[in-house]
Amino acid sequence: MESISELNRRHGIPNQVSFCQDANGFIHVDVNNPQASARIALQGAQLTSWAPKGEEAVIWLSKEASFLKGKSIRGGAPVCWPWFGPHESQGDFPAHGFARTALWEISGVEMQADGTTRLVFRLPETSFPTNQWPHATTLENRMTIGSHLEVDLVTRNLGSQPVTIGQALHTYFQVGDIRTIRLLGLEECVYLDKVEGGRKIQKGAVNFTQETDRIYQGAMQDILIEDPLMQRQIRITKNGSASTVVWNPWIEKSEKLGDLGDEGYLHMVCVENANAAEDRITLAPGAEHHLWVRYSIAPVPR
Repeated sequence: MESISELNRRHGIPNQVSFCQDANGFIHVDVNNPQASARIALQGAQLTSWAPKGEEAVIWLSKEASFLKGKSIRGGAPVCWPWFGPHESQGDFPAHGFARTALWEISGVEMQADGTTRLVFRLPETSFPTNQWPHATTLENRMTIGSHLEVDLVTRNLGSQPVTIGQALHTYFQVGDIRTIRLLGLEECVYLDKVEGGRKIQKGAVNFTQETDRIYQGAMQDILIEDPLMQRQIRITKNGSASTVVWNPWIEKSEKLGDLGDEGYLHMVCVENANAAEDRITLAPGAEHHLWVRYSIAPVPR
């Protein structure tokens, strides 16, 4: 792993992109351009903050989040790959795959003509545990930081046989109060209810009054998080994903998880662009897949 001084020398941009290391040895990339600020941990290539200039934070990070090597970070935008949830046959494999706790490399940083900053992270070959994933694949996480945020998770199959992946951008959004927000854009979608069981159809907007854990299927359209307390809408536009996961652990599960902080569940909602359940992706030899999303904010319409 390159030193902080070497990372800053090779990839830093004066007054815009810099690298630092915290007391636990975690390396972070800080971006501060004319449009926005952001922070990304090299472990997991995980975005942990993003805020357009003059706006409150859009991405939620738990006050109790632990930054420990090999441990998941509660909040931000974890990368779930190459499976979503528990492994289908190996119960001792890590939930949501190994990419979110692996150490990534940064392979490119660019200040773009429109004032945004583009960063490219790559999962090195040494971070693929062959006992869990014996396939010849590559994985990149490409981010564009500006007044909107774009994330492009790119998987390539370099092998001679098809490969099937499940994945998600497990993004936690900051909200004023989970009990007052609503999600628009999932109306009439069929969803798998992982709390109550079964398949259901979404009628009207999604509201939150209890633990919610759902996989919406055939969900290709834009989704809006309408937040009256923060007086904003977060718009989620995506491509390469036909499933959307919506999650909030509520009170009892939050206490069991232990790293959401006091009443942390009230101020976050996960809306995850995914390839999960029946929506997993099979890549032919030589093919690649892009799981792409854009996040943007706007005032709540009057």
